[in-house]
Amino acid sequence: MARIIDVVEFRDESGQEIIHREPEDGPADLRLGSQVIVRESQTAVFFRDGRALDMFGPGRHTLTTYNLPILSSLIGLATNGKTPFPAEVVFVNMRNFIDQKWGTPEPIVFRDPSLGMARLRAIGSYAYQVKEPQAFVNGIAGQQGIFTTGELQGYLRTIIVQNFIDSLGEQNRSLLDMAGQYNELSALVKQRIIEDFGQLGLELTAFYVQAITPTEETAKAIDERAAMGAIGDMDAYLKFKGARALGDAANNPNGGAGAGVGLGAGFGLGASVASMFGQAMQQPQQPQQPQQPQQAPAAVPAGGATTREQIQATIDALDMRLANGEISEETYNKLVARWEQKLKELGG
Repeated sequence: MARIIDVVEFRDESGQEIIHREPEDGPADLRLGSQVIVRESQTAVFFRDGRALDMFGPGRHTLTTYNLPILSSLIGLATNGKTPFPAEVVFVNMRNFIDQKWGTPEPIVFRDPSLGMARLRAIGSYAYQVKEPQAFVNGIAGQQGIFTTGELQGYLRTIIVQNFIDSLGEQNRSLLDMAGQYNELSALVKQRIIEDFGQLGLELTAFYVQAITPTEETAKAIDERAAMGAIGDMDAYLKFKGARALGDAANNPNGGAGAGVGLGAGFGLGASVASMFGQAMQQPQQPQQPQQPQQAPAAVPAGGATTREQIQATIDALDMRLANGEISEETYNKLVARWEQKLKELGG
């Protein structure tokens, strides 16, 4: 004998179910006079033969031809409505689903006006609720007995990320300035996706951008740019890089050819190497002048090496920079030739 249900109700224990079909496994036999109990924050959609006939708000409802007049043409009333008929009730959770998470699954390539091409990630949260229960059930949940927020999250995230990328491009602002624009960006993205949510029968009640962070490679580029800005000009930057390389070698007992230079000579030698490197990059090679032993000190660049030991240490440092790939072989050969000439001028 078919099962006859006289009371239909549902209580969501998980808090994650957007819809719940009762019975879950398909229509059951109901009859006029059956009770449908709808709790606060719920809406019940009554289905028969796959058609949505009516909706019920919170409260206790008795199935009669008064609240379901279409039933009078679907079932016989010869037995005073006692004849069972197959039907089902879909309960829709109308509460506000808050703190739903979204994020970029992969880094976004972003054309940054200050950094050039940058890669970043973004995360945030949003909240929504069902606005049109019947449209949501028919268009999204379909024939599923249970439909949860987790099943909807992936699709909504796709909508959000796509509009977030478009909004980010329209802003035309650097990642360096983005931290102070989260509220403005959140409002812009929310406005763009409200209509997409509405087409699903949902209402977007809140949207937030919580963080926009660069990838490791982009973060290194930002740090490098900050260092350049603090240093000021390229000559000073080259001196800084040379001094740091010599300092690293002095602190490394297995540092190779430049390890014996020592930390004390690092800054002077770094300055001389940077000076020679800058001259080689900015000026064409000048013809070799005849040796003038009496004018040798004046030929040494300001702040450069003046003794045989300092010149030899500088050449060792060039060996290390070539090995580390900091200078090209062509530049290395030019600089070494000049310093070896200085050695000859000192009586080498």
